[in-house]
Amino acid sequence: MNAGVFSSIGICGGGAWGTALGILAANNNIPVTLWARDKNTVHSINNDQENTKRLPGITLPENLRATQTIADLKSCDAIVFAVPAQQARTTLTMLREDCDEQTPLVICAKGIEQKNLILMPDVLRDVWPSARGAILSGPSFAADVAHGKPTAVTIASSFHDDGKNWQAALGATHFRPYLSDDVTGVALGGAVKNVLAIAAGIVDGMALGESARAALIARGFAEFQRLGLVMGARAETMAGLSGLGDLVLTASSNKSRNMALGQRLGRGESLTQGLDAGMGISEGVATASAVVKLADHYDIEMPICSTVAKIVEGNASVADAVLALLSRPVRSEGL
Repeated sequence: MNAGVFSSIGICGGGAWGTALGILAANNNIPVTLWARDKNTVHSINNDQENTKRLPGITLPENLRATQTIADLKSCDAIVFAVPAQQARTTLTMLREDCDEQTPLVICAKGIEQKNLILMPDVLRDVWPSARGAILSGPSFAADVAHGKPTAVTIASSFHDDGKNWQAALGATHFRPYLSDDVTGVALGGAVKNVLAIAAGIVDGMALGESARAALIARGFAEFQRLGLVMGARAETMAGLSGLGDLVLTASSNKSRNMALGQRLGRGESLTQGLDAGMGISEGVATASAVVKLADHYDIEMPICSTVAKIVEGNASVADAVLALLSRPVRSEGL
């Protein structure tokens, strides 16, 4: 490492977010090696200096190169892990085989592992206990970051020096990473907001109005707080960038894959039709049932998340599920 900053960075994942974070590091004069499964993505990055599939029109720095061989990340000082949540365990297992036992790694996946009902940092601890893990989350669209638009996120880590190094490696005038040690709060916020964004999209798709969407965001945030508090998240984290901030963005813009999926569901399309729309992975689909199971485990109510789970699992129509939600008794506004 050089002056407290990683001297090389590997990006695990060839999607828009991994590519955008790679641009940040490369623009800070850090050589970047990006691993992607898709050979066309690797070819377009190395030959056209562009991820034509996920970030079309963005010219990539010359010191960002791509590979289809995950073992090529072995020589990197640190790893940005930008793989979908339900693929995290398998990919981390592959990655660990080739990397140093104590490699600093920042998780950028947002979700809850459906099988084991655990957050992404817990998956990392399961697979790779000695890795120095951090998590990056917050209100951010990859295209905004790649185009140099102002964005702020949170990086949470139990290793303060690593957090500072990630801050230096990825930070820019337009990209401001704030530090935290509340790993649970940051990870949970990034997961639950995807479920609530599907709900917000359904409200839009059904043309229920902006007032209804605002109410849903507020009550959805209360659900997130209930779960967060019993899981050990801090109130200030939940009210910060990675909690309320990310929820407001994701539940207010059709640039969000989860909200766009909800809009299609609200207009009467099937889940299969919505997922086939070429929007990429909607993490909220797999996360919805995991959130509901966690809520049941902790004996708390999360009716909005439960409604989304019923819809995506095919256990209720959109119209019936929304009617049931609206028919719940009105009570005091406290958590």
